[in-house]
Amino acid sequence: MDMRTATSAVTLAGHAVQAAIVDLDGTMVDTLGDLHAAANATMRQFKLPPLSREEVEHRIGKGSEYLVLQSLRLHLPDDQAQALYPQAIELYLQEYTQINGQFAEPFPGVPEGVAALKQAGLRLACATNKPTELARELLQMKGLLQYFEIVNGGDAFPRKKPDPMPLLETCKQLGLPPAQVLMIGDSQNDALAARAAGCPVALVTYGYNHGEPIRTADADAFVDRIGDLLPG
Repeated sequence: MDMRTATSAVTLAGHAVQAAIVDLDGTMVDTLGDLHAAANATMRQFKLPPLSREEVEHRIGKGSEYLVLQSLRLHLPDDQAQALYPQAIELYLQEYTQINGQFAEPFPGVPEGVAALKQAGLRLACATNKPTELARELLQMKGLLQYFEIVNGGDAFPRKKPDPMPLLETCKQLGLPPAQVLMIGDSQNDALAARAAGCPVALVTYGYNHGEPIRTADADAFVDRIGDLLPG
């Protein structure tokens, strides 16, 4: 089957689109438990105090590098945090690779919502700041990988969201202009990336968003479940 076959447009969030790019952490899967466990395993290696779930949650969304460095900065001066960072990120990725999926579950309505988007004729891609291999593994583990023809992680391109590069490159892979590709995310990072790329954007209301109210973000729609994007 040719995945690039033309599809009919579907109106979502007020825009006629042929595809959707969906974020992973905080949008499709609640990975806070995994991230919290991996971050604290890393902190223990340096004999630093454990992080609360809230401290980890507020640092999700900008990639593993951001989470690890900001976690170190909670307990260390910046110069010490910077010096420990190379070792800490290596340890964190080792821990996370072992933990991936153990304490994570799809948010309510996500499997049904993603299936409904696919059934409606949309082509689906996943763009996340999580490393690609771990993203694919997690999607497979939770029964979601089958819906996505493209999965791009934070290591797929030189820059991560909120830079527009991951969305622009994913649109190129889909063979579609950004205006015909809806970004579905949970945070200001997703909204900023989408606006800069020229994609319409819808945000779910249950994600992480660094502890800030999601409705303050610039989006075309806010939904409680992904399936709510579909008309009727």
